[in-house]
This record gives sequence, C-alpha cells and structure tokens, in this order.
Amino acid sequence: MPADPEARLRELGFDEADAALLADHFRDADARGRPSHGLGRLEWLARLPGLDPRARPERTVSETGFERWEGRGALGYITLARIVDAQLADPPARARVVVAADCFPTGVLGYWVRRLAAGEFVAVLTTTSPARLAHPDGGPALAGTNPLAIGIPSSDGRPLVTDVAMSKATWGDVLVGRAEESDVVPFGGEQAHKSFALAVGLQMLVEALAGSDAHGAFLVVARPEADPVPSLRLRAGSTRLPGDR
Repeated sequence: MPADPEARLRELGFDEADAALLADHFRDADARGRPSHGLGRLEWLARLPGLDPRARPERTVSETGFERWEGRGALGYITLARIVDAQLADPPARARVVVAADCFPTGVLGYWVRRLAAGEFVAVLTTTSPARLAHPDGGPALAGTNPLAIGIPSSDGRPLVTDVAMSKATWGDVLVGRAEESDVVPFGGEQAHKSFALAVGLQMLVEALAGSDAHGAFLVVARPEADPVPSLRLRAGSTRLPGDR
C-alpha cells in the first residue's frame, strides 16, 4: 500500500482535488471491507491503457428531468463525482434521470449513492463493465458484472445503502487475489439465471440510453416523500442492514 496515495496519484498526473477524491474513495472502500476496490487498486489504475488524468467530463444535455454526460476520456470515478456534485448543487424539483457515456471505471457505486442520500435524495445507480458473465448454461460472455446501488436517506443520519454486483465475485476480487476468474459468474447457484437476467437487463438499459460504444452509467435521483428507514431499523433490531459499517 502506498504511504501517501495522494502523492502517488499526483505523480500519475492527477491534480490535487482529483487525487484527494480518488484517495478518499479507495480508503472508504477499504474501511467498509471492500479491498477489491480500495487502495490496492491504485497501481492497477496506473496501468490502465489510455489513462488521461487531465481529461474532463462534459454535461452535453441539461433539461428539467434529464441530463447526459460524456466522459471525454476521464476516469469514471471523476465523471460520477462531477455528476453527483452537479445534482447536489442544482437538485431536481422532483426527480431526474442522468445518463453518462464513456464512464469507466466507477469504483464502489455505494460511495456515490451514499453522498446523494446524505444530501437527502433517493438515488439508484448502475454502471456497465467489460462483458464477463455468460449464461449459467454456457456460451459467450454477454454482460458485465453490472452493480446496482440504491441509497435511501434517513432522518437519523444513517442512510440505507445497497450495492450488489450481479456476480459471485467481482473482477476487483480477482485483481487483489481474493477470487479466481472462474468465480466471476452470475451469483445464485441453481438460481443464477435470475442474476444473469438482471445483469443483461441492466446492460441493455444503459446501452439503450448511453450507447454501446463504451461503458456507461444510469442514475435516477429523486426527492423522497417519506422517511421509511428509521422504522426499518427499529424492526431490524441488532440486524446489520445494507450499508452499515
């Protein structure tokens, strides 16, 4: 692990703000038990083909309930950071759909919906990734591991955050030695066709809206009408809920 990840990121060409953003994301992943997306990813990031630390995403469509962003070669982390900042700075009156093209890699999606939930917004986010999942019966890889994250704000300051990839293990687990490539299959055992169906559905959703030329993201952000999380925590008692440390 680098003693000073921000310094290493600046060596790679990231400015101070982006280096701090990326380092915070990696540290948060490690703190939440996700080393597959933590500081161990730093040197993998350094080896990414075509890495351009100076690239900047651009919002190309801005309407009342819809935005489109183009990554323009920026890391997906940076693109999602700009998107989340934009939603918090200029929130929708009710709800907004945001589509991003050329948005990869994006890291832990729970990180992004948690920020929106902290701003008192409901958020649903999915992203696509390299095709690694084949049908449980065999055949070519047709979809990425395509995580789906949901953030629900709470008046107690403890938002509910779910973040689930559609695979038994993520590619990040393989990169850090926590899994084998053979583990990157739809999760669910005998019911794996269900997670495969979700992976394909999410893949097609994003590609239909963002395009299929590069990996993309789909976000819905909305103002809540109710505050259901505290009552769920009361019913759950000591049970750990998604997103809790």
